[in-house]
Amino acid sequence: MSSPWIEGLRSVALNVPDLAQAEAFYTEVWHLEVAHRKEASVYLRGTGSDHHLLALYAGGPVPQIRQVTLRAHSTESLEAVAEAAVQAGATIVSPIGPLSKNPAGGTGLTLRDPHGRLFQVVHGDLRHAPQATQRDRPVRLTHVVLNSHAVDETQAFLTEAFGFRLADRTVAIAFMNCNSDHHSLAVGVADNDALNHIAFLMPDLDGVMRGGGRMRDAGHPIQWGPGRHGPGDNLFNYFIDPFGIVIEYTADVQQVDDSYIARGPADWKWPPGRVDQWGISQPPSPQLKEAQRRVLFVPT
Repeated sequence: MSSPWIEGLRSVALNVPDLAQAEAFYTEVWHLEVAHRKEASVYLRGTGSDHHLLALYAGGPVPQIRQVTLRAHSTESLEAVAEAAVQAGATIVSPIGPLSKNPAGGTGLTLRDPHGRLFQVVHGDLRHAPQATQRDRPVRLTHVVLNSHAVDETQAFLTEAFGFRLADRTVAIAFMNCNSDHHSLAVGVADNDALNHIAFLMPDLDGVMRGGGRMRDAGHPIQWGPGRHGPGDNLFNYFIDPFGIVIEYTADVQQVDDSYIARGPADWKWPPGRVDQWGISQPPSPQLKEAQRRVLFVPT
């Protein structure tokens, strides 16, 4: 299963109330590394080849999501996305052109979907030589989940504008696929269009668990987990960062191809009292559920 235009998820950009505090948390506790710094922004990488996974900007009193960045297969793919997205109801914010203000460079465009979410699509951006795998450091982003007050419409937009395909659909979430990862974007049923969470890929189960211990030591308890999800089959530990943004350590994400058959809500039902495959995880905390609807996209 793959998109004809989108190679994968590259990064997420956020406005944060305190840039210095955010940098300290995401480097010292979450274990990312500074790739580039400007006066009012910092760009953080994992051990993989992406120039950065997280771009943090000095913002106002509440956190906001600025954009989700996807990587295109080619310049021709950028052109196809620009045309398809407009037909699907998007507004082009920045047309295709050099991304000279972004330290990762490349060529790209920025668009706003019909419900106000901002997406950037890039090609030819800078990449690092991958570092040696470290058991307690994130490698890359694996997925972003976005809330939607109209899940069917958002699912259709991702399909028509970016060539994503539905991998699985539960009562709560539509999991959208563009490459061998089971899902790179997902759409959560909600009454708003906020950021639900950002998932960072760890090398293995040991990394997910050691990350959980490190977070707890730093005063950030596990809000959901440890466990193993149904769709995607991935391991998980969820947390809330110092500003109220939900972040996840995950690993062992299911790899799929064109033979994978999407399943529906009737196929994804847990026995009473169970919220993951193992049956050991408690339900998501009330604090997590509230945080998953708090971080909105920057307004028009």
